[in-house]
Amino acid sequence: MPKNEENKPDKQADQGISIAARGVTKQFGSNIAVNNVSFDVHRGEVIGFLGPNGSGKSTTMRLITSYYTPDTGTIQIEGVDNQKDDKATRGMIGYLPENNPLYGDLLVHQYLNYVADLRGLTKADRKANLDMAVTETGIEEVYYKPISTCSKGYRQRTGLAGAILHQPKILIMDEPTEGLDPNQRVPIRELIRKMGEERTVMLSTHVLQEVEEVCDRLLIIRKGVIVEEGTPAELRGRARSQSYFVLEVEGNGVRSAVEAMDIVRDVAPVGQSNGRGRYHITATDPDMDIRPELYKLVKQHDWMLWELHEEDVSLSELFATLTRDEISDQSDDSTPSDTPSDLNQEQE
Repeated sequence: MPKNEENKPDKQADQGISIAARGVTKQFGSNIAVNNVSFDVHRGEVIGFLGPNGSGKSTTMRLITSYYTPDTGTIQIEGVDNQKDDKATRGMIGYLPENNPLYGDLLVHQYLNYVADLRGLTKADRKANLDMAVTETGIEEVYYKPISTCSKGYRQRTGLAGAILHQPKILIMDEPTEGLDPNQRVPIRELIRKMGEERTVMLSTHVLQEVEEVCDRLLIIRKGVIVEEGTPAELRGRARSQSYFVLEVEGNGVRSAVEAMDIVRDVAPVGQSNGRGRYHITATDPDMDIRPELYKLVKQHDWMLWELHEEDVSLSELFATLTRDEISDQSDDSTPSDTPSDLNQEQE
């Protein structure tokens, strides 16, 4: 088959699919970092990719950007298979890794011109692209300053300017606000939201508040498997449709006794003090009120009951439930791991 026919965009591109992953698996030794993952990202979407450290976020992004090659499965970028023509697909993607690859001894404009050289921008395109990237990321103030003297926020903006310098259709960002203080996070989020108006954006994060503010749709990954997806509103709706029971008691063998009940699906310890244990308990039947049976168990074991009530599940709790037991200090692929971060909503 002629090369130009082999790499011709297929019907997926015509249907508005920007990124199409099908049955993608990547293994490093005995560690399956990404396990038979499939998903679509539509043109113009801002997708939030959530998961704890070691869940497979960074590996998936590196597979999309052709930094890694899948062991099995395919990834198509605008209908082009990135294993058949990675040069073409790399040209469609701007990538900002978690460890922003900047050279501190260069001035900002020197770094961007270096990126322009790497991208092979013509002299005619270079000025227009530089003007566009500098204006869009708001780095005019530091354009002639050494990168080493810039704040973390401006360094992130400089990295973003480099990522969009060739005017890609897709922007991939791995933990773009990691390490920023609360005041720095807000303008970066606004910048991401603005960038999403012009291109497809995929960003990974640990922080739910971040994706709720800027993302159209969320993918949640756990141990290399997509466990949930939907818009923030859809996931909040699913969270509200679930509930759990809070039990706080003083006694011995509480968790094992509750877990032995047929009506109980899950028991999660959430704190202990002064000999009292607090547990979140999920019923096997979501429509069943198991408080009477829990109260009988308390009386049977002669525990001291301090609290027993039902609560609705929040989005952050849904995320925690879906990703429970994830190994938070394990890297995705035996490469340097993500910096630990709060799995719940940050406080600003």
